[in-house]
Amino acid sequence: MKEGIHPSYVEAKVVCACGETFITRSTKQNIRVDICSKCHPFFTGKQKIVDAEGRVEKFKKKYSRSQSASEK
Repeated sequence: MKEGIHPSYVEAKVVCACGETFITRSTKQNIRVDICSKCHPFFTGKQKIVDAEGRVEKFKKKYSRSQSASEK
């Protein structure tokens, strides 16, 4: 391998939105995730709706404006 072209590979702390943390290795030191194996529906068997960025509200707001404009 050529030297000086590869990023440094360090221990990384992964933090999930549910509060679970674990250590892995990556090119970044801190990684934030929305879903991990402790809270993912496949592993827990429970349904969980994830709307991290408010996409439903954004959609409703966007199309409520276009509806009111078309009614004029």
